[in-house]
Amino acid sequence: QVQLVESGGGLVQAGGSLRLSCAASGLTFSNYAMGWFRQTPGKEREFVGAISWIGGNTRYADSVKGRFTISRDNAKKTVYLQMNSLKPEDTAVYYCAADLYGGVIGTMKMYDYWGQGTQVTVSS
Repeated sequence: QVQLVESGGGLVQAGGSLRLSCAASGLTFSNYAMGWFRQTPGKEREFVGAISWIGGNTRYADSVKGRFTISRDNAKKTVYLQMNSLKPEDTAVYYCAADLYGGVIGTMKMYDYWGQGTQVTVSS
């Protein structure tokens, strides 16, 4: 059974930092590209960034470029989202997702598995 479990969310002041983690089990993690998405009430889930399964290529949404960094540790089967210079508009539930042999894709339907999400709240 595949599981993706996000952690690290919480409440932070604007300008602060958080690091989200997504621990995977039940799959060959190194074969999966990993993506991060976020969603706020009443809005569609949106792409934040992704890291490829090989080569460590990354891609980010324009709204987070230069502030967020994705990395992965295949030995720990974990992907990270380092979020710096947080803004109130970054407030959302953050989800990780896995795409078998994927690239840095921002399309939700390409992802095979999803986590349950973790709440990030940025206060002004």
